[in-house]
Amino acid sequence: MKKTLLITGGSGLVGTYLTQLALAKNYEVRWLGRSINHSNPQIKSFVWDIEKQYIDQKAFDEVDYVVHLAGAGVAEKSWTKQRKTEILESRTKSTALLAKYLIQTNVKKVISASAIGFYGMDTGNHWVDENSQAGTDFLAEVTKSWEDEANKISVPLMKIRIGVVLSNKGGALVKLAEPVKWCVGAGLGTGEQYISWIHIEDMCQLILFGLENENLTGTFNAVAPNPLTNVEITKAIAKKIQKPLILPNVPAFVLKIMLGEMAGIVLGGNKVSAKKVIEAGFKFQYDTIEKALINLNI
Repeated sequence: MKKTLLITGGSGLVGTYLTQLALAKNYEVRWLGRSINHSNPQIKSFVWDIEKQYIDQKAFDEVDYVVHLAGAGVAEKSWTKQRKTEILESRTKSTALLAKYLIQTNVKKVISASAIGFYGMDTGNHWVDENSQAGTDFLAEVTKSWEDEANKISVPLMKIRIGVVLSNKGGALVKLAEPVKWCVGAGLGTGEQYISWIHIEDMCQLILFGLENENLTGTFNAVAPNPLTNVEITKAIAKKIQKPLILPNVPAFVLKIMLGEMAGIVLGGNKVSAKKVIEAGFKFQYDTIEKALINLNI
C-alpha cells in the first residue's frame, strides 16, 4: 500500500532530493510551503502561513509521515539582527505550528530536522555524540530552541542533527570546490577544524530509513562516520579534480572581517559521531570522502 509523505521545506536542497527518492520508492509526496508549487505535477502542494499560524488542514488528509525541513538558510545572508530573528523564528514558529495541527491528525511519525550546530560552532577535536551538551553560541541557541519546539509534537518523533550536506547541486561542497577549480583553493584559518559531512544520498536515505522504522525515535546525528578537517577535505577535492593547492591558508582575521560573527561557521568545527545511527541498522553508502566525491563528480 502506497504511503503518503508530507514535506515542509520541500523545495530546498535536501527536500528536492528527498522528494525524488521518495517518489522512486512509490511514496505519494506532498509539499507544505508558503505558496502552491507548480514545478512537479507528481507532487500535491498545500499552503501554510507561519505568521498567521495557519495550515490548510487538507494537507494532512491520509498522511502517514511528516518530514519537517523548513527553515531560513543559515549562511545565505549576513547575520544582521533581523536575519538572526528570521533564522530562529522560521524554525521555532513553523515547528510550533506543526505541533498544534498534528494533534488533530492520524500521522504515524514525524522526522524533524535539527543541526549539529546544537553542540556549538567549535567543539575542537574530541568526539561529540547525541548525549553531549548543547553549545552556547547563536546557532546552538537556535538549534536548542528548535528542538524544544519539536519535543512538543505529540506524534512519535525522530530528530536528526544534520551535518554539512555534500551535493553537486549547491551547498558547502560547491563553495569549497569553486576556488580549488580556479587554483586559488586554500584551507581556512588553521585548517584543523573538523567538518562532519554527509552525502545527500545518505542524508535522504537516512530519513526514509527513519520513516520505515517507525519505532525509531529520539535524536540521531546525520553525519558520515569519517569526519575530516577543513584542510583534509580541501586536499581531497583538489586531488579529485587534479588541481594544485599552492596558496597558504586564509587567515582567521580575514574571514572575521569578511563574515563577522558568521565566520564561526567556517573557523569552528565539530567531530560528530555517527555511532548511534549505525547501531540502529543504517548503512552508509558513502562513508569516505573519496567515495562521496567520485559519486558527486565535482
